[in-house]
Amino acid sequence: MYGLGIIKGLGVTLKHLVETYVDDFRWGVRRYTTDDGFVARQSTDTRGIFTVQYPEEKLAVPERFRYIPFLVVYDDDHPDHPGEIWCTSCGICTKVCPPQCIWIMRGKHPETGRPIPDPEYFYIDIDICMNCGLCAEYCPFDAIKMDHDYEIASYDRTTAHIFDKAKLSKPLSYWQKIAPSRALEEHLARETK
Repeated sequence: MYGLGIIKGLGVTLKHLVETYVDDFRWGVRRYTTDDGFVARQSTDTRGIFTVQYPEEKLAVPERFRYIPFLVVYDDDHPDHPGEIWCTSCGICTKVCPPQCIWIMRGKHPETGRPIPDPEYFYIDIDICMNCGLCAEYCPFDAIKMDHDYEIASYDRTTAHIFDKAKLSKPLSYWQKIAPSRALEEHLARETK
């Protein structure tokens, strides 16, 4: 019984190995040197084993891929609110964050000193963030989205890995580019309200 499972597993491995060489002969050097070869290696029809030549080549991430959160701001060419941040500093994201990596300080009106719905400071420690997406899920204003940019490593943990409001803010057009179908769904849902 155990020997049969091992033999089946080795058969699958041998099949993938043979298919790799068959695909290499079929494509030749084009498999690793052309854009068509890269698209073929990424497709579901690819056979055998392949290697992505990272960082020159990168696999496309799915639309629902999530990494660190970012704050949505209106585009600079928006007619009513150019460059305005969607966040109202309500603090719900800080309450639902399991590792407590989000810090917000609400802004104050310069004359009256009363709180205004605009965060003065907004920080996320990306070393602590576990990319769960609860902040984006619970945000009542859709001001937080999950980014696709996973290449943020650096040697400086003390300053480079604590993202501030300026580093977290990205325009709405960026969100529409990385998640077009989700952005359209959200836009239609806002229009029907």
